[in-house]
Amino acid sequence: MTSRYRSFESSQGLNSLTPRRRTVVKAAAATAVLAGPLAAALPARAATDAPAFLHGVASGDPLPDGILLWTRVTPVPEATAGSGIGPDTEVSWVVAKDKAFTTVVAKGSTTATAASDHTVKADIRGLEPATDYWFRFSAGGTDSPPARTRTAPAADAAVSSLRFGVVSCANWEAGYFAAYRHLAARGDLDAWLHLGDYIYEYKSGEYAARGTVVRPHAPANEILTLADYRIRHAKYKTDPDLQALHVKAPVIAIWDDHEFADNAWSGGAVNHTEGAEGTWTSRQAAAKQAYFEWMPVRPAITGTTYRRLRFGKLADLSLLDLRSFRSQQASTASGSVDDPDRTITGRAQLDWLKAGLQASDTKWRLVGNSVMISPFAIGSLTADLLKPLAKLLGLPQGGIALNTDQWDGYTDDRRELLDHLRSHAIGNTVFLTGDIHMAWANDVPVDAGTYPLSASAATEFVVTSVTSDNLDDIVKAPEGTVSAVASPVIRAANRHVHWVDTDRHGYGVLDITADRAQMDYYVLSDRTDPRATSAWVRSYRTRSGTQKVERTYDPV
Repeated sequence: MTSRYRSFESSQGLNSLTPRRRTVVKAAAATAVLAGPLAAALPARAATDAPAFLHGVASGDPLPDGILLWTRVTPVPEATAGSGIGPDTEVSWVVAKDKAFTTVVAKGSTTATAASDHTVKADIRGLEPATDYWFRFSAGGTDSPPARTRTAPAADAAVSSLRFGVVSCANWEAGYFAAYRHLAARGDLDAWLHLGDYIYEYKSGEYAARGTVVRPHAPANEILTLADYRIRHAKYKTDPDLQALHVKAPVIAIWDDHEFADNAWSGGAVNHTEGAEGTWTSRQAAAKQAYFEWMPVRPAITGTTYRRLRFGKLADLSLLDLRSFRSQQASTASGSVDDPDRTITGRAQLDWLKAGLQASDTKWRLVGNSVMISPFAIGSLTADLLKPLAKLLGLPQGGIALNTDQWDGYTDDRRELLDHLRSHAIGNTVFLTGDIHMAWANDVPVDAGTYPLSASAATEFVVTSVTSDNLDDIVKAPEGTVSAVASPVIRAANRHVHWVDTDRHGYGVLDITADRAQMDYYVLSDRTDPRATSAWVRSYRTRSGTQKVERTYDPV
């Protein structure tokens, strides 16, 4: 692919904070490790007042003629993230067709200020479609690392294939981000999708790896204020594996709950105590502002992450915001989950999604979806497995047939969307999902109770967590042993589920051609090892026109 962009836009921040929490193990015991002083949390730098690019560079939201570039400059040593201090600093950027920057196609400058935490965004336009570019930033004689990015194909281009990395749920204190390192090493990605929980909001030690902090984050407290959220984003952006992936390919990101607080909804979150932790309105505003400052994401509608990108005639990608507009999660399994007045999307977003899917003229309609849309009944799990599974999903531990934080808790929205797909004969819709800390390959049935006699309206590929605890971690059992028992029971109770791995950490690689969309699932050897290896474990695909998933025995 080839593309080139010109133009620029200065750094922007938007308002809003949103919390949620997975009722998984609150590392209530073990080693309460507190983060050290903020300065100690930052990478080492020379004892000089020269500006520095300590948080790397990134790009995102590729268009046929453009790309969004991002960095954060530290103008003087004391102007740490969240400090609210530091001088206005001119930051220039340059985009070239080669890593040596001999063929420059765009350049410009803007001013980084404390008001936007010295973050910078440049929205470059005038580039060529489907093209690799190199970019870097400069300030006060200091250059950032160079980075590669790539534009999307032209809207009417006949594209033979696309390849995306797919990740979610990367908890700093639970381990190292080897998944990012392995995706960066591939060198074959058009972009990578982050489906939510890019950061976590907890205080240090509250949610770690089987109750143990692998590496402390900053700040040590639960993040509540704008400064807190900025510092937490900054800490994550110092991770070398995350920086490595950001310099290799553009990211396409949506948020889920932990960018705010656990199990966030429009008016609050499970992990938010109104009054004692300030107002939800203020916290949500702070979280959203920090997110848009620190992430290379274009808000198509101010304050939200729902938007649509197109990749030639092969695929378009509808990206959802399932936290800003949703009703509060139902507290029981009966009645309220089917209430037509409750919503996960909000009316405007659901209408936008339906209209976009119906109007699409691409071969594939991808949906970036932060929580699982496929129905999920727990089935007859034994008590020793039901309790930890309920804990992972945030369910009453006496057992209940669905996770009310997912689409299962908003069945009227799901019914309306799936009926729309069926009644308008909209095929080749693939939901790409994170959140649940397990890997799944699902058909999305119109009526789960009668499936497979009833129709499948779409398919869904769910990726596991990069580091966050999954089922074997909660049980504290050897990896793979819980899945060996739980997976057959889950599949027996959910006949649309082709595969579920409840235990391992890793990432996915989605490869799309006109004939099929295939997800290759990769697992990590040890999330607590910064040198963890990666191995392919399974692949599933949906062939064009089928709306069903099938196993395939080789990665692309």
